[in-house]
Amino acid sequence: MAIQDYLPETEEERADSPFETTVALRGGTVAGFVATAATLVPILLLDSAMLSDTIAGMYGLEGSLLVGLVAHLVHGTLFGLAFAFVLSDPGLTGITRWWWKILLAGIVYGLVLSVVATGFVLPVWLEPLGASTVPEVPFVTTTLVAWHVLYGVLLGALFPFFERM
Repeated sequence: MAIQDYLPETEEERADSPFETTVALRGGTVAGFVATAATLVPILLLDSAMLSDTIAGMYGLEGSLLVGLVAHLVHGTLFGLAFAFVLSDPGLTGITRWWWKILLAGIVYGLVLSVVATGFVLPVWLEPLGASTVPEVPFVTTTLVAWHVLYGVLLGALFPFFERM
């Protein structure tokens, strides 16, 4: 078999090539922002100190709820954009053809964020800043996992709709 046997033959097939897909910037950014904003509700109700002390403490401004809110919105929006980049990988572009697969990808992404970003990066980031509340590594709790899974569900569910607007 020659390499030509694996290449798309028609214009339509070429347009569907996973190597020619673009990054869904709008879907990732807007879905990331909305998912983060929605996730802030249970965080504020259950543990606002997570925002005012821990998240704001990442920037040396421990105790500021406003800084924690803004930083968390920025983080979630950027993580939504990163989700769009992940889904643009040629090996994963087929996922975007089914809503339920995008939803599942969002859930997995939320789980990965809870373990990697919150479980390891957050404590390592806070320690050199001398924050008063530095969690131990790994910082993975049921509540944090639930918040990140909620983020992932919303990110995955909303991603295709915001991209197609």
